[in-house]
Amino acid sequence: MLSSAWLADQGYSLDLQKRYKRSLWFDSIGTGALIRHGDQVDYLGGIYALQAQLGLSIHPAAKTALSIQGKAHYLELATKSVQLFGGTEDSLPLWFKKRDWGVSVACKLTSFLSPDIGLVEIGHKSFKVKVSSPARAIMECLYLAPKSQPLLEVFELMEGLNNLRPASVQTLLEGCTSVKVKRLFLYLADKAGHEWLSHINLDKIDLGSGKRAIVNDGVYVSKYQITVPKELVNINE
Repeated sequence: MLSSAWLADQGYSLDLQKRYKRSLWFDSIGTGALIRHGDQVDYLGGIYALQAQLGLSIHPAAKTALSIQGKAHYLELATKSVQLFGGTEDSLPLWFKKRDWGVSVACKLTSFLSPDIGLVEIGHKSFKVKVSSPARAIMECLYLAPKSQPLLEVFELMEGLNNLRPASVQTLLEGCTSVKVKRLFLYLADKAGHEWLSHINLDKIDLGSGKRAIVNDGVYVSKYQITVPKELVNINE
């Protein structure tokens, strides 16, 4: 998967790229992107081009990142939808948006977490792409909750994360700008009974002030000053 702009920077002019296409060395997959003739490229190949060639911070995130790393209990037999996150300065190129990747792709552009923290590299085919670490992925799920991501599902995902590294969780919580996400993350980790939570220094985390209603008609949790769904509170009670 090759970006035309990146190829031009490497000395392959647009005219040369056209000659390569005419010679069937490359196939176009939309304005601004090429693949080697005969290659089969999935969405992760597209992500590789975004990250390695265009310098974007767009990455597989939330439940998608957990699934890639085998951290989702109920892995779908076939991935039907993919969740990406990127920074507010990022923008998905038209070729990526128009390409039929065989899955539906949603992309959230937000700066609630820095692109410099909480990403890990995974190998795919002959290349590597950056995806959200499990802790960052849970925070991205919580950013989407409850509108686009059920909180009960996030709790089930959180329950499986009993071996997170406290230092990396600390960095993410200190760097996160969403009070909602931080309070929910701590509440779910507490409810799941994770031992690593005892190593988090809450004094260094800005949890804001005042109450936050995550849902209407929920149950108020005074320890974290949040109102959450009744079904969530009743789990494990």
